[in-house]
Amino acid sequence: MGKLAVLSLVAVALAVFIGERLGTLRHLTLSYRELTKNYLPNCQLIKGIEFGAEDITILEDGLAFLSTGLKYPGLPSYSDSPGKIYTLNLLDFKPKVESLSIKGDFDKDSFNPHGISVYIDDKDGGIYLFVVNHPQGKSQVEIFRFVDHENALKHIKTIKHELLHNVNDIVAVGTESFYATNDHYFTNDILKSLELLFSLPWCDVVYYSPETVQVVAGGFLSANGINISPNKRHLYVSNIMKHKITVLEIQKTTELSHVKEVDVGSLCDNIEVDRESGDLWLGCHPNAFKFFYCDPNDPAGSEVIKIEHILSEKPRVTQVYSDDGSVIIGSSVAAPYGGKVLIGTVYQKALICDLKE
Repeated sequence: MGKLAVLSLVAVALAVFIGERLGTLRHLTLSYRELTKNYLPNCQLIKGIEFGAEDITILEDGLAFLSTGLKYPGLPSYSDSPGKIYTLNLLDFKPKVESLSIKGDFDKDSFNPHGISVYIDDKDGGIYLFVVNHPQGKSQVEIFRFVDHENALKHIKTIKHELLHNVNDIVAVGTESFYATNDHYFTNDILKSLELLFSLPWCDVVYYSPETVQVVAGGFLSANGINISPNKRHLYVSNIMKHKITVLEIQKTTELSHVKEVDVGSLCDNIEVDRESGDLWLGCHPNAFKFFYCDPNDPAGSEVIKIEHILSEKPRVTQVYSDDGSVIIGSSVAAPYGGKVLIGTVYQKALICDLKE
């Protein structure tokens, strides 16, 4: 066989391979999906949130923490200012956001907050806020103590570890211990792209404590949101590119055993858990192709999905809210409280909506 024929075969094979990979990528990103608007009653934009509220978590007393100003590689960033943590008291007659000051030995200028989680110490009632931080594009975890009467966060500790290399989200289980997700295996931007192109399920969940750091679950094609059940027996992880929520059971050794997966039909980001019902609330990207492409004339939509009875044989998955990008772009979290829900986005605005008329 001549060289020309060999080169022709190689070119054809490469074209077929690339075509197959791009087809798979279109499926993973749900690039074909179009949304029908499904609005909640009485939705209002939250004043003061202009550059995203990537993650939100709400205390039992109605105080919400919002992680804002994330600068994530490959996505637009409309502010050069450092990220901030805001609070919003949902029990106020007219809730408004307040920026928390940060005290202690901490580099505020490089603060780039991502996923957050709150832990309340049973011993003294202390409120600890865990924040995934990406200064200069790196990954580390900050532990703060919330000082209510000063409306401030006191920096306690910075945690870095080679296993915490691409941290997306976190769930605190102690004053210095947590589970965290890595949304990529590689740290190099080019290799990250190839990781997605080749659909490599190499992402994982890491358990950290001062005594132990270990990978406790793997096989994710980008592990994003993570949260824990009200009884502290199960972890929920968003296998975002597979459009599934994975349920894991916590063993006595802090390791995890696989229980099940639930299809959600969307790329769901952060997970919030209703402390009373145990329902999961998910902020989702209904069309990730649009989300990554960032065309202002064809913006990415937003979607909120709820999962009821996730541990049963037939969990109920329902769409609570959807928008084609005309109201908010790139929803990443939905946090319910007292008949309302806060819907945050990666880099844009945030909503507060009533759940009933």
